[in-house]
Amino acid sequence: VTHSIPACIGSMTINSKQLDNETPVSIFAVNKCYETVQDGTFFDGSGFAALVREGYKVRSDVNISLEFRTTAAHGVLLGVSSAKVDAIGLEIVHGKVLFHVNNGAGRVTATYEPRGTNSLCDGKWHKLQANKSKHHISLIIDGNLVHTDNPYIQSTSADTNNPIYLGGYPADVKQNCLTSKSSFRGCLRNLVLTKGQHTELFDFSRAFDLRGVFPHSCPGAEH
Repeated sequence: VTHSIPACIGSMTINSKQLDNETPVSIFAVNKCYETVQDGTFFDGSGFAALVREGYKVRSDVNISLEFRTTAAHGVLLGVSSAKVDAIGLEIVHGKVLFHVNNGAGRVTATYEPRGTNSLCDGKWHKLQANKSKHHISLIIDGNLVHTDNPYIQSTSADTNNPIYLGGYPADVKQNCLTSKSSFRGCLRNLVLTKGQHTELFDFSRAFDLRGVFPHSCPGAEH
């Protein structure tokens, strides 16, 4: 076995002596245990998860769906970029969800702004779908559709070749379709990327780089 266990361990004794797990000699990627836990992956607001080390190719179409829960008004949700300008990005800025796409000719953004006092940063689960089909882009939040006109109709393919970054990205990594540098604080779950007939459900515990991210452990209440 080469991977860690997504679980809570307590009251461990060796030779009848209880181990002190409050003040360990060293600690790595170990979070608190919560009395009430929900399905989901907890992002503590300091880091990110990186998936698909060899690079994810968005190209002409992709449909992204995920659920998020946060009390913060800012935070990166997802970014896939290239060394040039082609990229896609999902982020929360001032309590709005922004879906950016650049197929090479310029960035286009679909923006969802909650109406009235409805907040996306209320600590409750919200369902997000972001769709790019050639030069068309749309965003569906909790069933509410937003789409935007794209003036660059000749440009249809986002030729990305970098990993998928969730909840943030390293300081030395360029993201051409994200404006925020704020790491996401809250929980994400059910990340699915669909291209044509191919649907892929991503398990955060399979990420090749995790910083400040705790798979399969979402506290039932904000701590």
